[in-house]
Amino acid sequence: MPGSFNILSIDGGGSRGVFPAKFIAAIEEELIRRRNPKTQIFQHFNLIAGTSTGGIIAISLALGIPAQEILDLYIGKAAEIFGNRRAWLKRLFLSAHVRKGLEDNIRNAFKKHNGGNDPRLIDCKTAVCIPIYDLFEGKPSVLKSKYHPRFTRDYHIPAYLAAMATSAAPTFFDPVTSSYTKIDSTRVEDFSNKIDGGVFANNPTLLAIIEAQKAFGKSLNEIQILSLGTGSRKYTDANERKRWGLLYWMNLKRKRLIDLFMQSQSQHTNNLISLLQRGIDKVEQNNFNYVRIDIELTDDLDLSLDEIDPSKLRKLVEKASIRFQNEGGRVIDMFCNK
Repeated sequence: MPGSFNILSIDGGGSRGVFPAKFIAAIEEELIRRRNPKTQIFQHFNLIAGTSTGGIIAISLALGIPAQEILDLYIGKAAEIFGNRRAWLKRLFLSAHVRKGLEDNIRNAFKKHNGGNDPRLIDCKTAVCIPIYDLFEGKPSVLKSKYHPRFTRDYHIPAYLAAMATSAAPTFFDPVTSSYTKIDSTRVEDFSNKIDGGVFANNPTLLAIIEAQKAFGKSLNEIQILSLGTGSRKYTDANERKRWGLLYWMNLKRKRLIDLFMQSQSQHTNNLISLLQRGIDKVEQNNFNYVRIDIELTDDLDLSLDEIDPSKLRKLVEKASIRFQNEGGRVIDMFCNK
């Protein structure tokens, strides 16, 4: 596909972000082994979209942070980020986790690769779009780096604030409220009550396709997409139960409502992409290239969004290695050898 426009899209999924982080780390490792002159993933994608944990990974990659460093942070700091879960009684009134562990680790990682200073979205080395939900305005929003002349607001935002906003999952973390000074100005802008973009776009692939069309002027047949999931589990319940109340949907052991929302959004996005790609009866020739890499979570690999068990996280890393062994060559040939 001559002149193709490459999109990388990364789903939300909390600690399960180790799956896409490992898959991308394996790509970068293979690029080094093959002596490809471009060894980092941002050098091969025109646009990176990410939601929640996928947003953290997307911004990190776009800032030039090697995927292996992101993976090491997820595994090495999981207990620091998610280990101090509040007692169940407090969680009736407060979010399950304090954000400080996550924010400190992400902010320090970003500053390390920006000369000790907080990078902003304008410092991304390739275009990024990051879904959040704006509680202050009461509407979905997508934070964007400066890849179009009309995008004059978001590129001033510190990258760590964007990462915190897209990952502020309800019941897990408080909404993000902060402020920042605009570039080359003393003007202070408020950044109030932003939460996880996963409430409307846990899989941001469709948003990225629209950005490619409208902001970059690309047609569908110029686009190719690598979409990375964080592990999915089909949500079913065929029991003839009589109690479908709050304790079923949002009990402290399992937040079924959040699981349902996340999975249904990602599944529907895949359905719509299939419709775009091959038509209603799936008989049309592919209108664009689309590669989806994900795994189905099973009973022996059922990770919560705030999982800290190192053995479970390593199993998911191993799953990503297996998927790379099976799919990595095709992915590199399609996206990294142009």
